[in-house]
Amino acid sequence: MTDTETIAVYDAKAQDYADSFTTREPNRHLAAFIHAVPQGGAVLDLGCGPGNAAAAMIDAGLKVTAIDPSIEMAKVAKDKYDVDVQIGTFENVIQTAQYDGIWVSFSLLHVPRMDAPRYLKAIHTALKPNGQLMIGVKTGDGEQRDKIGRKYTYFQPAELDTLLRDAGFTPLTAFEGAEEGLDGTIAPFIIVTANA
Repeated sequence: MTDTETIAVYDAKAQDYADSFTTREPNRHLAAFIHAVPQGGAVLDLGCGPGNAAAAMIDAGLKVTAIDPSIEMAKVAKDKYDVDVQIGTFENVIQTAQYDGIWVSFSLLHVPRMDAPRYLKAIHTALKPNGQLMIGVKTGDGEQRDKIGRKYTYFQPAELDTLLRDAGFTPLTAFEGAEEGLDGTIAPFIIVTANA
């Protein structure tokens, strides 16, 4: 994510986001991801936000690299969860076979659609063979800003499946739902797990 307006929204609302949408206890998707990664494995939390998922992974004994473009989110992660966050974007994923798992929870949806294929390929390259991916996006069509200024790219489930397969992944499970976001709008989403 390099859209400066989106990053500015997260900088301004980092504490509100952390207070409203995070807990250190893993939800079922995060718990399943942690279980799928080898004990003590290396994982990347890409777009970690306020660090709650990274904290849960650390609690589970994983070696976590947490990256986010928002300086204020990184500060909240340190203050609230004692998670050290590297300031960065999808452009910083340049490793080869380094991670046992990569957690991409509602961050790819902030990149331009045309960049999604190369970012997913870079994520695949950064994973070890059979490494675990969890990715969450909002479902729909097109690109637009939400009511508070964040830029979104929406994906249809079939489109995301094709993007993942084209990047070299084998999708395993998909969960669809809807929930209220930071802008107060209830939006549909999909969470997909896949193997590298």
